[in-house]
Amino acid sequence: MDTAVVWFRDDLRVDDNPTLVDALSDADEVVPLYVYDPRGWGETRYGTEKLGGHRARFRRESVADLRASLRTRGGDLHVRTGRADEVVPTVVNDVDADAVYAQTTPGTEELDDEAQVREVLPNSTEFHTRVTHTLYHPDDLPTPPDRMQDTFTPWRKDVEASDATVREPLDPPERVPTPDLEPGTIPTLSDLGIEAPPRDDRAVLPFAGGESAGKRRLDAYLWERDCLREYKSTRNGLLGADYSSKFSPWLAAGCLSPRRVHAEVNRYEQERVANEDTYWLIFELLWRDFFQFQFRKHGAAFFGPNGIRDVEKSWRHDRAAFERWVSGETGVPFVDANMRELERTGYMSNRGRQNVASFLADALGIDWRWGAAHFEAQLVDYDVASNWGNWAYQAGVGNDSRDGFFDVLSQAEYYDEEAEYVRTWLPELEGLPPEYAHRPWRLSEDEQATYGVELGVDYPQPMLDIEARYGELRDNR
Repeated sequence: MDTAVVWFRDDLRVDDNPTLVDALSDADEVVPLYVYDPRGWGETRYGTEKLGGHRARFRRESVADLRASLRTRGGDLHVRTGRADEVVPTVVNDVDADAVYAQTTPGTEELDDEAQVREVLPNSTEFHTRVTHTLYHPDDLPTPPDRMQDTFTPWRKDVEASDATVREPLDPPERVPTPDLEPGTIPTLSDLGIEAPPRDDRAVLPFAGGESAGKRRLDAYLWERDCLREYKSTRNGLLGADYSSKFSPWLAAGCLSPRRVHAEVNRYEQERVANEDTYWLIFELLWRDFFQFQFRKHGAAFFGPNGIRDVEKSWRHDRAAFERWVSGETGVPFVDANMRELERTGYMSNRGRQNVASFLADALGIDWRWGAAHFEAQLVDYDVASNWGNWAYQAGVGNDSRDGFFDVLSQAEYYDEEAEYVRTWLPELEGLPPEYAHRPWRLSEDEQATYGVELGVDYPQPMLDIEARYGELRDNR
């Protein structure tokens, strides 16, 4: 064929991108296209913003980096703003394209967008999709996603025991010939009506968007600082760049391919060491795959209040209580520290996510979907399947759902024994010893005066008797 449009979505890379490679193989010229669709920002039905500043900034940097990569290969990235089902066919008509190539992902909105674009294309224009977002291709699994088990461990064991293999990553193309077409400008956050996010020196990483930054992080974590050999034992850390891989923002935007990560881990095992820690990173990529394929199976059921298991629960819709959780003003330091880190940096550790989600859903009984929607706006590494799948799990309505809850007090004392994390993000508690930094409500009036922390003035009184609440939850299990 003469010309193909390559509609980039959550695959903002040239390395290991089957969509781009196949289009280049089939067409003389390609038109790389990225669409800023206004349905991707604004207010959600949960009263939250759909796209916050941190993720918007990361996405913009990723789009700019993709454009730069294509330009070094003799091509360009064409950027347009508008509904995808209006923009894509317009570009197709402008260049008389024979086909459109696009990534497909299992999110319900993403699949709807794909279907709408397919529907409005001219009959003569072919539409091809590629799966580029997972470690395993669904065609290579021992059981298709629509018949897979809904529990992770049996599914993982089936995959590992099968003949399924991870496909080799594809090299980036040397040249990307594109026709002469106005490339368009990449909108600023202000253009989108999104406030620029804050910068904070306490952030674990600056999280620069783009494939170039993602590759630098992969190289630094594995090869320069040799962190992978201790990944499993350090992954529950709370402060610092290297306690975990932190590849997730680049994986979520498709700046890094999970297959490339897998290939690098294999090389690391061959050249340095293969141990439980190196396996554990692949294990986490399997968890990520599990939720991607679960969304292929269950779709919109993941967004219901009772989840894919239809577990009958009664959720509260207390907006004032929810806003205290959002702003890190609950009076429970481990929760507040994590929520303030999220607001300031767009990131939070996995341990923190589990705890703040359990606090909202279990301790406060507030609709877990409000929390998931807030994370959607805030997280620089937001991925629809991982985010909503994990929130459903924590709320007890999803996969592998537990009957218990996370006790944020004992979790804080175990994972932040010296209260270093809490005091980093709650400087008003800086002078407190660890036992009080985690439970400041136990301070007497004299102790408050001694340490210079007045509850209700310098730091909030707890919004509930959390110790009594956990007693109730234990009794009701």
